[in-house]
Amino acid sequence: MGIYNLKVATGNALAAGTCNNIFIVLVGVNGESDKHQLPRFWSYFLPGSVAEFDIDVDKDLGEILFIRLSMERYFYFPLDEWFCNYVHVTSPSGQIYQFPFYQWISKFTTVEIPEGKGFLISGNTHSALKNQREVELENNRQVYKWKFYAEGVPHIIDVAYDEIKNLPSNDQFSVLKYGNLGCSVLSIGLEMKLKGFLSNTNSWHKFEDIRMVSSLRRTRISNIVSEIWKEDSFFGSQYLNGINPTLIKKCFKIPENFPVNEYMVAPSLGASTNLKKELQDGNIFLADYEILENIPANTTINEKPQYIAAPMCLLWKDSQDQLVPIAIQLAQTPGDDAPVFLPSDSENDWLLAKIWVRNADFLVQEGAAHFLRTHLLAEVFSIATLRQLPMSHPVYKLIIPHLRYTLGINILGRNQLFGPKAMFDQATVIGNEGVTILFKKAMERLSYSSLCLPESIESRNMQSIPNYLYRDDGMKIWSAVESFVSNIVNLYYTNDEMVSNDPELQAWVAEMFTKGFLQNKSSGVPSYLESRASLIKYVTMIIFTCSAQHSAVNTGQFDYFSWMPNSPSSMKSPPPKAKGVTTMEAILKALPDVNTTALSTIIVWTITDETLDRRCLGDYPDVRFTEKAAEKFIREFQERLAEISTFIQERNSSLYLPYYYLDPSVIENSVSI
Repeated sequence: MGIYNLKVATGNALAAGTCNNIFIVLVGVNGESDKHQLPRFWSYFLPGSVAEFDIDVDKDLGEILFIRLSMERYFYFPLDEWFCNYVHVTSPSGQIYQFPFYQWISKFTTVEIPEGKGFLISGNTHSALKNQREVELENNRQVYKWKFYAEGVPHIIDVAYDEIKNLPSNDQFSVLKYGNLGCSVLSIGLEMKLKGFLSNTNSWHKFEDIRMVSSLRRTRISNIVSEIWKEDSFFGSQYLNGINPTLIKKCFKIPENFPVNEYMVAPSLGASTNLKKELQDGNIFLADYEILENIPANTTINEKPQYIAAPMCLLWKDSQDQLVPIAIQLAQTPGDDAPVFLPSDSENDWLLAKIWVRNADFLVQEGAAHFLRTHLLAEVFSIATLRQLPMSHPVYKLIIPHLRYTLGINILGRNQLFGPKAMFDQATVIGNEGVTILFKKAMERLSYSSLCLPESIESRNMQSIPNYLYRDDGMKIWSAVESFVSNIVNLYYTNDEMVSNDPELQAWVAEMFTKGFLQNKSSGVPSYLESRASLIKYVTMIIFTCSAQHSAVNTGQFDYFSWMPNSPSSMKSPPPKAKGVTTMEAILKALPDVNTTALSTIIVWTITDETLDRRCLGDYPDVRFTEKAAEKFIREFQERLAEISTFIQERNSSLYLPYYYLDPSVIENSVSI
């Protein structure tokens, strides 16, 4: 019994404060306090405030387990949401208890907030805490429900495309983020409309005219791309440091359906070597787009036929360590109507073949590498975490910063990009129908090793190729994340049995395997974790996917895609079936129309123009871990990321074409744009 001192912190976001009545109950091992109303002064519960109160409790509560906060109507005032950062309680004996929350209370209700120390459920857990966790998860499961998306595709949140307002407040964008996104779309969209680009359904007449669209927004890299996009060395470098850096693999044997011989590539390789030797020496690489075969083309763009190719591209690392294309086939089945295009062909033939490859790369990058393997998987991680891990679980505390805004951006994206007659239907050859087929194919090819960067690099034999900055920077980030995760996991799990016997953890993994990875055992994705090592790897994969990998395939889209000929979103003429017939007029006619170009530019600008309400990798302003050891591990993680960032920035300062997408100061903590 005695006086308990409370400190109640309100978030500093716009509209985080409340005018409603706030009540609190303290629950300890010896029972619970009466319900106390917290005094209402004008400065209490304002955004950014930390209000201090004393309450008199007539019993000895013992160790405080959790608190109950409730919000009730003040007279006839309407409901206004309240964002509670935390509550700190100091007992009469001076013991300080911390209750981190960092969530909205968005209705007149009661929430239970456990004490901040992360802990695992066990036979010794107090019955009141067990009940609190069960109630929390059951409430979450009523809010966060799975919904079937498409056959062979991960399940999604059960919220309609056009009903983002029904998403819980904790998953919706802040006012700042909504405002930034809306202004970005409005400003560039209005410019495109006023200049007449969005209503012009004609083909481009010359490449220089395309600059009228690309020049409306510019970056240093987009300017460079528009100047060097025809160069073979730049074409090859995009497989290493562009926006789809995980497709390419080393080739030791030419595929049977790609009839490239010594004679064909001799002019490219030169007299001092040959194809057989370069294959043996590990200098030949393959980019294969077979996943696009038999995907139906979109028929809704300006009521004109559109075409899809599934090309194969052979590349060579030359003596200057440049990666250059040496052969391109625009179909998976060889034949007279699918010639192998070569650098020694006419300039127009070779340019059009490369443009077709870049179109294929755009489709695979957007559909498979970007939306499926980062956005949709991050949504799976989000839903399962909220449904199966209570807020006091250490893995929840570790992962939740990396799931911020993911559900919101995905619902918005499905509405604006993939909904009926949405932007994907209007701007890309793959369309809304074809993209779900692409998702399904990509899921069939997805493996656990491909989600884990070290194994992905090794499986593609890409360990030694020089100038692979995605690999070099990515491995630094992976190692830093892995070390941080290892420290946290080993702090709470002191042996492997604690992992295998953690029912909440195992339910979390099993649900992701079922709803996200569709019980595909051949993928290698685990449905059960039996050791600390397996848990560390799994959590590292999740954090890397939601942060670094998403940055690698998203952040530079405007840099590389805004100059449309480098990555056309659609093609209006079928792939050439013969050599020597391609003219510059034919190339321009094959490229997207003016309005399609404008719309795709709006898309890539919007999804990369994120300037407000960002949290970079390792930035954890919401203090969820209260233990000193965990706080130390977070500081060490942040220091290591800062070192990596400094290294990348210093390296980039001397590069003509810098690679900054895996700079920790650029990487967002979560899939939030």
